[in-house]
Amino acid sequence: MTMTLPSLTDATLTLHERVATLTLNRHDVRNALTGTALVDDIVATARWVNACPEISVLVITGAGSAFCAGGNVKDMANRSGDFAGDVAEVAERYRQGIQRMPLALAQVEVPIIAAVNGAAIGAGFDLANMADLRIASRKASFGETFLNLGIIPGDGGAWFLQRQIGYQRAFELTLSGRVIDADEALAYGVVLEVVEPEQLMEATMAHAARLASQPPKATRLTKRLMKMAPDMELKAFLDVCAVFQGLCHNEPEHLEAVERLLARLHRPA
Repeated sequence: MTMTLPSLTDATLTLHERVATLTLNRHDVRNALTGTALVDDIVATARWVNACPEISVLVITGAGSAFCAGGNVKDMANRSGDFAGDVAEVAERYRQGIQRMPLALAQVEVPIIAAVNGAAIGAGFDLANMADLRIASRKASFGETFLNLGIIPGDGGAWFLQRQIGYQRAFELTLSGRVIDADEALAYGVVLEVVEPEQLMEATMAHAARLASQPPKATRLTKRLMKMAPDMELKAFLDVCAVFQGLCHNEPEHLEAVERLLARLHRPA
């Protein structure tokens, strides 16, 4: 498959068999989202994925020891960079900065898998929760640590986390600011699976390959339905399902899938 990849600054992007892998590549600052171009890279990748029907899955991971450390605490201490200015200035910088990330990822049409290789802290934890699935290395850790610094989850973390694990668990983690290890994250339902560090990408790619093997147009429509369902009344939701189903029944990939199934069923034992 040949196509033009987006030009990224602080992340790398690879493509193999319908799976795009975005690697946050600022190990020097533990892949912090502020003070780097990582938010721009994530937004650019999200738009590119939606424009490429050849892509069926997006994997996000981190280079080095951390998945993503969130905000740059040194900049917070200095009231510099993204954290400089009065209330209106900071608010506008959030809107034009890190808040573009959840909005862009929420619009990604293909499944997103976060391969959490290390610490996912603050906005880094929120980034992981913006994915549809999370596979964790045993070395991974997770913390909604904003309140420890006297700030709130300004990137939408309070919206994402409770949808993953329920209000009570999300409330406790957010208000306590404590950091949990991979096993506790698995018990809470934060992650789908925990594997040894050297097995992380293999396990992630196995999940990605399974999703990428499904009919691509129907996969994108199914993800849209999954994202829409919690906010819709049943009757309106079923109306959307009917239209999406009409689209699917008129796609060549549907008939091809049916023919493959019938061929397997009629194959001699």
